[in-house]
Amino acid sequence: MKNTINTIILLILCTIFGASEITHAQSVGAKYDLIPYPQSLIPGTGAFRATPATTIIRGDHDRFASEVNQLNNLFIKAFGTPLKKTSNKTNANAIEIKYNPTLEGPEGYTLTITGKMITISAKESVGIYRAIETIRQLLPAEIENKSGKKTKSVILPALSITDYAAYSWRGMHLDVSRHFFSMSYLKKFIDIMALYKMNKLHLHLTDDQGWRIEIKKYPKLTEQGAWRTFDKNDSACMKRSKDNPDFAIDTEHIIHKDGKTLYGGFYTQQQMKGLVVYAAARHIDIIPEIDMPGHMMAAITAYPFLTCNGENKFGELFSKPICPCNESTFEFAENVFSEIMDIFPSKYIHIGGDEVDRSDWAKSDACKALMQREGIKDLPALQSYFINRMEKFFNSKGRKLIGWDEVIEGGISPTALIMYWRGWVPDAPVKAVKNGNTVIMAPGEPLYFDNQPDQYSLYKIYHFNPIPAKLNEQEAKNIIGAQAELWSENLPSEKRTDYMYMPRMTALSELLWTNKQGNYDSYVERLQLNYKRLDVLNVHYRLPDLPGIINENVFTDADTLTIKKPLPQMRIFYTTDGTLPKTSSQELKAALIIKQSKVIKLAAFMPNGLRGDIYTLNYKKQEYAPAIQLNNPKPGLICNYYKAFFKQTSLISAAKSDSTFDTNTITVPATVKAPSFAITYRGYIDIPANGVYSFYLTCDDGGVLKIANCTVVDNDGLHSAIEKNGQVALSKGLQPFVLDFIEGGGGFTLKLKYSINGSEPKEVPSDWFKN
Repeated sequence: MKNTINTIILLILCTIFGASEITHAQSVGAKYDLIPYPQSLIPGTGAFRATPATTIIRGDHDRFASEVNQLNNLFIKAFGTPLKKTSNKTNANAIEIKYNPTLEGPEGYTLTITGKMITISAKESVGIYRAIETIRQLLPAEIENKSGKKTKSVILPALSITDYAAYSWRGMHLDVSRHFFSMSYLKKFIDIMALYKMNKLHLHLTDDQGWRIEIKKYPKLTEQGAWRTFDKNDSACMKRSKDNPDFAIDTEHIIHKDGKTLYGGFYTQQQMKGLVVYAAARHIDIIPEIDMPGHMMAAITAYPFLTCNGENKFGELFSKPICPCNESTFEFAENVFSEIMDIFPSKYIHIGGDEVDRSDWAKSDACKALMQREGIKDLPALQSYFINRMEKFFNSKGRKLIGWDEVIEGGISPTALIMYWRGWVPDAPVKAVKNGNTVIMAPGEPLYFDNQPDQYSLYKIYHFNPIPAKLNEQEAKNIIGAQAELWSENLPSEKRTDYMYMPRMTALSELLWTNKQGNYDSYVERLQLNYKRLDVLNVHYRLPDLPGIINENVFTDADTLTIKKPLPQMRIFYTTDGTLPKTSSQELKAALIIKQSKVIKLAAFMPNGLRGDIYTLNYKKQEYAPAIQLNNPKPGLICNYYKAFFKQTSLISAAKSDSTFDTNTITVPATVKAPSFAITYRGYIDIPANGVYSFYLTCDDGGVLKIANCTVVDNDGLHSAIEKNGQVALSKGLQPFVLDFIEGGGGFTLKLKYSINGSEPKEVPSDWFKN
């Protein structure tokens, strides 16, 4: 009889939680839609039914009192009333919180669920909290709805989990300077971080575009520095909002004053102290960043004495910095950071230190005198003088300094933490580690979440290795984790910000907590089940990409548009008149036969109205391009290399090349060292058979591919690594091949793949290229 009851319970659980198979983290385990997946999960038999009569056993350890309250909050959402707390042990329908000093790592915990008991154990309160978030994910998503219908019971599957974090730094960065975010949104952001076991929130509080934190000694920092007229980024967002309402600027941050329309806002010290307490209850550490000596235009506007020459403008690339050669600068910096330290108890304080235009320092008499007096040999070393002096101040207050990886250029003490972001300087984290520094990995590719996501984003994040290959096992211990960045130039609204970081943060979460890359297929399955919870939490996440989309389509007779929906509840709507698709547009329910050239716009919609990306599909009817006859073609393509900066590939033709070389692959040679450059590839591609060929061009920054004198892929402009694709109908034989590629600085990517008649994309064979 007992086995029969257990079988019935398991059938109920399968209905609630999905597939019946469950194994360790290394294998597929989609039944439990946990992200990040535990280090070890062993399935049990049966289930635990929690009701309002369930009790919480605290034991004798008041050290976990706050976590007991957090656990109870879950059941208050479900039942409308809290569970009773008791110190008396029982064997029936109870949840026990236990102290266990033997567990691995400060965040380690065990969670055992049987038909009678739930037992949570950890040696520190943070471990108890991580277990509670695991329980939260096991509970039905409906409990997240604070105003939703209450239930009389909830069922949790029997299991045994042993869990701990692979990396101690699992961070998210949010830039509140370029665009400002409400206190309620910051709390929502923290809640989602906690759900997925992230533990560091790096707030970028100041920059050229706005000063966002009250400093009582310098009130003009927020009176003046927190407000601006609309800038070029605002204008670009407004333009894009015509097609996508997520780009509309949140109006709550717009005011009208003295006949001007101003954008901005700031947090009072009291507000931010409240946020610190809110985050701490969820075991998230808030790391404040006051960026200096560069990116200080908002401060300089209010206090011009901070510069060497009184100027407050942009140089060739970056804004003019504050002056590190005047004692008044250090007095200002120390006063500001003293107030920051009173607000933020974190032992880490971020000073920025990136993208500094040092040219004015070389003209300053004060800097010349300081450099001579202190034996400072160059301008990078002068910046290090500033950073190192500020670090000593931080250390005197019991704090540790974090800086972006530029701070190592002029020399840095081994006690500073380095945050690596410049992917095009791969030796920076290696040099930092060998200098004795602790390093946090935050490279732009793939961890700048403000970069436009695509169908490869989750895979690249999940398979990112935070440990540089040049480090040995001992040195690798100085890499304490990683962090994703959300720079907000193009994030004018809370909805757009949600879209850019979710679900990418879930991939980063599992990478940094579980660190088992072979679990990717299971992760993708579990992610599908997580969308329901995100819906209830009102997260405006990015919908999964529609598979097999080609932007530029070619057909000789007819083509067929079919799309396999990645989520069953999706509905796909399209238009053919150039307007944006809506739920009132034509629905794509079956295969669409296309016999004439046309443009189709389509998008997926969820039942709650959430819209996915808009795809523009251009269909062209085309004859097979005739092949070119060429006597004795040579292998490879002819390439011209330009050491110059170009915004568009069309500008290359007016320039003179610096060198010429041959290649049989579409790659950037290792000999290319210029920060900004262009390469043109010219020759022919030897097509093996008649057919409609698809080409996939990935560029960082821009590229344009032409075959048979037709533009096949236009991926032009300055942007992060993005794949675009297109088709062309080609006859067997040699076809003219032209590819122009530009890199504006900051690291490059160039890849070209092809497929024919819908086959899987693969590398273009090197023997296809001729000249």
